Amino acid sequence: MIEMLGGGVVGSVLGGVFRLVPEFLKAFDRKNERQHELSMFDRQCRLEEQRGQQKLAEIGAARDAAIDVGVIDSFKAAIEQQTEMTKAAGGWVASLSASVRPVITYWVLAIWSFVHVWYAYNAWHSGADAKTVFTTMMSADFAALVAGTLNYWFLDRTLARRGL
Repeated sequence: MIEMLGGGVVGSVLGGVFRLVPEFLKAFDRKNERQHELSMFDRQCRLEEQRGQQKLAEIGAARDAAIDVGVIDSFKAAIEQQTEMTKAAGGWVASLSASVRPVITYWVLAIWSFVHVWYAYNAWHSGADAKTVFTTMMSADFAALVAGTLNYWFLDRTLARRGL
């Protein structure tokens, strides 16, 4: 009788274990599936965040372009208005007005150049080598001033030739 009881108990235990094993495998599989879904959702969120940043950058670039167009248009309108006022005054006022930009340009470049030459001479006279003096004198401010002045004059003529 014990053999029957032992066989039935062992069979029941084995049957229970074999019944529970698939449930454990399903739970383990669901855990991995949830982890995969969470990983995919995280990647999707990062992609949407990058798309949003790109869209904001595009909007900013479009805004900057619109501002630049507005600045150029207002600059053109100011020059046209000044030209019309000068023509209306006529005679010596027109000549004086036409000489303002060149005179100020020459004056600024002469003062700036004199200061640079003076500082370069003093630095070189104090014992600094020529390369150090040159790299110190050719600063970003100096380059911006010269480039801005030259661009103004040459760009102004180019735009005038094109009727802008």
